[in-house]
Amino acid sequence: MKKVRFAFLAGLGALAATSTTFVSAEVAAPGPLLLADIFKDQAVFQRDRPIAVWGRALPGERVTIEFVGSTTVARADRSGRWTAELPARPAGGPFQLVASTARGARETLRDILVGDVWLCSGQSNMELDVSRAQNAPAEIGGAADNQMRLLTVGHDTGFTPLQSFRTPVRWQTASPASVADFSAACYFMARELRATQKVPIGLIDASWGGTAIDAWRSEAAIERGGGLADRLEVLRAYRVDPVAGNRRWGALWERWWRERSGDRPGTEPWQPSAAGPEWKPVPRLSNWESWGDPAMANFNGLVWYRTSVTLTPEQASQPATLDIGWADDLDQSWVNGVAVGNTYGPNASRAYTLPAGTLKPGENHLVVSVLDTYGAGGLMGPEELRKIQFADGSSVPLGSRWMYRVVPAAVGWPPRAPWESNAGLSLIYNGMIAPLGRYGLRGVAWYQGESDAGPARGYAGKLASMMADWRGQFGKPDLPFLVVQLAGWGPSPAKPQESGFAMVRDEQRRAVAADPNAALAVAIDLGDRRYIHPANKQDVGLRLARGARRVAYGEAINPSGPEAVAARRSGDSISVQFRNVDGALLTYNTDQAIGFELCGDETGSCRFVPATVQASSVTIPAGSGPATRVRFCWGDSPVCNLYDRAGLPAGPFELAVTR
Repeated sequence: MKKVRFAFLAGLGALAATSTTFVSAEVAAPGPLLLADIFKDQAVFQRDRPIAVWGRALPGERVTIEFVGSTTVARADRSGRWTAELPARPAGGPFQLVASTARGARETLRDILVGDVWLCSGQSNMELDVSRAQNAPAEIGGAADNQMRLLTVGHDTGFTPLQSFRTPVRWQTASPASVADFSAACYFMARELRATQKVPIGLIDASWGGTAIDAWRSEAAIERGGGLADRLEVLRAYRVDPVAGNRRWGALWERWWRERSGDRPGTEPWQPSAAGPEWKPVPRLSNWESWGDPAMANFNGLVWYRTSVTLTPEQASQPATLDIGWADDLDQSWVNGVAVGNTYGPNASRAYTLPAGTLKPGENHLVVSVLDTYGAGGLMGPEELRKIQFADGSSVPLGSRWMYRVVPAAVGWPPRAPWESNAGLSLIYNGMIAPLGRYGLRGVAWYQGESDAGPARGYAGKLASMMADWRGQFGKPDLPFLVVQLAGWGPSPAKPQESGFAMVRDEQRRAVAADPNAALAVAIDLGDRRYIHPANKQDVGLRLARGARRVAYGEAINPSGPEAVAARRSGDSISVQFRNVDGALLTYNTDQAIGFELCGDETGSCRFVPATVQASSVTIPAGSGPATRVRFCWGDSPVCNLYDRAGLPAGPFELAVTR
């Protein structure tokens, strides 16, 4: 397996999206007459709080909603939208809801339950379905439960928040047929809650493999968080004028390249005059791992491509469209030194608008940078896909005579365009979360972070801002969040080393520790070194349910294993204090806790140290080396043996050492 440790990895396996979804208009298609599209037969409404209902009618029209003996009247505004609030109800059902107007419009929902509704969201490890979990045949075969209802939100995006789903949704009763394709972590959590809470459960799965957290944050949340103003400006420009947006994004991309490569303006690879001896002929436009070149056999990273095409004055004077076929995974393209397009998705065709004046008579230069983050990479697809299509209907093929140049790994991976579905800004929030409106929830289960393991620092702030933003949308400032800390994946460290996955885990821990209405589900011991989608989602679900019982249901139980809260030095030793320990700390297979490191302030200063366990603390000899930080269970897939008597692991952490 290739050892790729940056963002975007998790979704480039079986559960990743294969293309970017673009929309040409942001006016959401009208939902069904009267009731919004999330209100369907077999739905579950949140118990013990007023029930928000909304939909569409004629402007100014009165809509009457009848539910369990109560009648509520709402009036549609000038755009035809109406909202209503029904009285709170205890758990129960099945019930019927009727919405009607004086002109005879009428919609009836049947088999409605009132109970607890949980939103499950994140990337591929939340999306992974029950059919891919361990013991799947038995789990699916025993899945029938009329008191559990499931709804899956389709993969959709929007440039502004949508009011209805682009992909139709429906509620289904839990059964072998419906559970097989549903989120395993979400289902196993709900199954445990059904056993402990004895109320109907509704599950909404809105997850998408390979997605970064910024795609799930609204523009308002991103703006309040700061640090991404330039990308937001580009996104807003692109919304109005994609050509201008592409050029503005190209300027940011080009600035990134100069900063990392040291190239002077005018000498960069996208310039028409930049061809030189470092460029080699492309053997064929296909997966570069199939070229037979040992240097490319397992290459993940950035590669430049270039070619040229000769045009007549008549051709060059026209507006045109550039088609470059497929690129795995991501391209940034230039024509005659001008940035014209950026697209993510290995199976997405690239078609970029070239306004009049972009082309010129004679030789025209096309340069494409291709980033591959996992598996196959390169420009590929049938040759007939690659052409310049002119406004008069004629076209010129780009041919197969291309040159390439490999970018050194030290340059790193380029930034992602803000309109990209998986790693852009807000598009998935707009298409998959915003249409949920103020639907009543008991809480949110969040399993994401693999795609933020490259620039991991700052993830805690992003997660905190997302939680606050979603709480605002759903009208519940104390809405519980259950956060799965990333499972182990990749090589186990033979010596202390830096790890993006470890940093994301610690950022998740910090965000949850700062939030009284959040709980962490530690999963470090549930991973698979060779597979980023471990099959043991049963224990993930159990730990999510345990966190829910603590922060959503108020049970006096520890949420998810021992939690380190302080590291203090006294003399020649350092004591790490833990809370939420069930019984006492214990170690497996040895009388010492393994996986502890002492570090100085500098990167690379960490060293493994032995640790002795007491009831709720661990003692580490300070030794003679630097000791300003203590880390535990650090690395991509570390081996750790510290648990409590409930069998729950102590989670990974980094703490400053104090006196």
